[in-house]
Amino acid sequence: MCGITGWIAFDSDLTEEVPVIEAMTKTLSDRGPDAGGTWIRTHVALGHRRLAVIDLPGGAQPMEARTPSGTVALTFSGEVYNFQDLRAALEGRGHRFTTRSDTEVVLRGYLEWGEAVAERLNGMYAFGLWDERHGKLVLVRDRVGVKPLYYHRTTDGLLFGSEPKAILANPRFARVVDTGCLRELTGFTKAPGWSLWKDMHEVEPGTVVTVSRAGIRHHTYWRLETMPHTDDLPATVEKVGALFGEAVRRQTVSDVPQCVLLSGGLDSSAVTAVAAAELRDRGEKTRTFSVDFAGYEENFRPDELRETPDSPFVREVAAHVGSMHRDIVLDSRALADPALRRAVVAARDMPIGLGDIDSSMYLLFQAIRAECTVALSGEFADELFGGYAWFHHPAARDADTFPWLAFSNAYTGDRTEMLRPGLRRDLDIGAYVADEYRTAVAAVDHLDTEDELERRMRRSSHLHVTRLVRAMLDRKDRMSMAVGLEVRVPFADHRLIEYVYNTPWSMKADGGREKSLLRGAVAGLLPRSVTERVKSPYPSTQDTSYAESLHRQVNDVLAEAGHPLFEIFDATWVRDAAAQDPGVVTGRLRTGLERVLDMYHWFDLYRPELRLG
Repeated sequence: MCGITGWIAFDSDLTEEVPVIEAMTKTLSDRGPDAGGTWIRTHVALGHRRLAVIDLPGGAQPMEARTPSGTVALTFSGEVYNFQDLRAALEGRGHRFTTRSDTEVVLRGYLEWGEAVAERLNGMYAFGLWDERHGKLVLVRDRVGVKPLYYHRTTDGLLFGSEPKAILANPRFARVVDTGCLRELTGFTKAPGWSLWKDMHEVEPGTVVTVSRAGIRHHTYWRLETMPHTDDLPATVEKVGALFGEAVRRQTVSDVPQCVLLSGGLDSSAVTAVAAAELRDRGEKTRTFSVDFAGYEENFRPDELRETPDSPFVREVAAHVGSMHRDIVLDSRALADPALRRAVVAARDMPIGLGDIDSSMYLLFQAIRAECTVALSGEFADELFGGYAWFHHPAARDADTFPWLAFSNAYTGDRTEMLRPGLRRDLDIGAYVADEYRTAVAAVDHLDTEDELERRMRRSSHLHVTRLVRAMLDRKDRMSMAVGLEVRVPFADHRLIEYVYNTPWSMKADGGREKSLLRGAVAGLLPRSVTERVKSPYPSTQDTSYAESLHRQVNDVLAEAGHPLFEIFDATWVRDAAAQDPGVVTGRLRTGLERVLDMYHWFDLYRPELRLG
């Protein structure tokens, strides 16, 4: 899996900057706890931290290949699931390998096909490659953005890293956050290329970025394409099952202990069932893990997001597939620990405010990492198959904005209400979101045969696959890699995405049921109670002692009247929210207080320079 970083400086001697590239690399140690290395020449420095998954003794990086016309060096993060097929093809073209790693396949694939190697890769990856022959850096990110990659243009080159913290470690980067940076943090449209830091950008998914003395060039090698769907419903269900099954089977290849994240919902249970069958054929036992809260099942209270607790369904699936299952049970004291919040904010590099949802995931992954190095997840199914409530809520579905922003319940509301009034005016989030929405829907192609409902649902699907899911994938990557756990996402296989995206909405919601296409594809693999279960989001603690601790910590922050976070948040709003009875605070208010505490730790960790107005 790993973490990567690098520095290109065409007018500087980077052999004199060894401590800096080492510091940049060190920031990614959690992503790669097994080993680290640097590769430094006059105008290029590459750094790598390794989480060993494939070819443990032979996959050291940065990795180089020497040619008669110059050296090509690679720092690679992720997994290429079809690397064995590509290796065979390259060997047929005369290439000789010295390792069994997928990294060497990528390196030699570049020697054979150049930048077009990206089009041949099936997997999740981000890499930086220095081609001495042509004096250029090549940055590549996987098709849907499972693995992160950021960059910053300098006066004579570029800095890059798996996470912003690697770039922040270079003294040539100014830690500035301005009003423009805060718009997306507040608006939550997942604007392509955005980062919280001024002049830092994400490499967009499915993109190759090339940097040379001549400048920087972007090339999109993959995008969602609109195509007619010619299969009938039975054939479509069968095809989805086959594509999904192949994706899971490819992603169970590992040289280290692996497991499945099992929530008891349709998505994770489907992954569990297919993975268990594959591992059983190899003579291996499937391990499954789930998160739970102390007393949660016994004291569960249904709300508008969750009708039932997960635990009964988890037990049923684990028994059905015969997995070795373990519940990771968390208590409110651990979830409310300020040190944990600080670790989560450091992992995400920004103050998101998801509170115990992020913290519990961090603790879950930390516990799993003590026993396994690789985990399979059901992430991406809701975005792909139409699982979220707002896909089926007329007001949200028909609104001319992002559906997840139009949807209304006790946990949603005005995301700007806790901001200082002047900042609210300067941000003008309504106009920002409207602009982003127009940009997003302009990228959607339609078929002439689509009626108005199909056109609207294609737009919605496109928004979820190219926007919302990137936020979900980033969260999963940051929380897992912060503890050195690799999480794989079979539903993010681009072949499955292409097929399902072009399947008519009438098939995805056959009979008026959400995710009916996926339910049909895995119906024979799971108990009926699971295939018919209504979607339940990732759990959140209902223990009032957590909310009480939250309020105490916010009141401690309020005591620091001169803290810079009050340049962003309205102290009166925060004080009024913190004065509410913790036992009756709504989801919306609780989220606001979580954002305040995240921002408090973010300021302390990163010391940003604010330029607002």
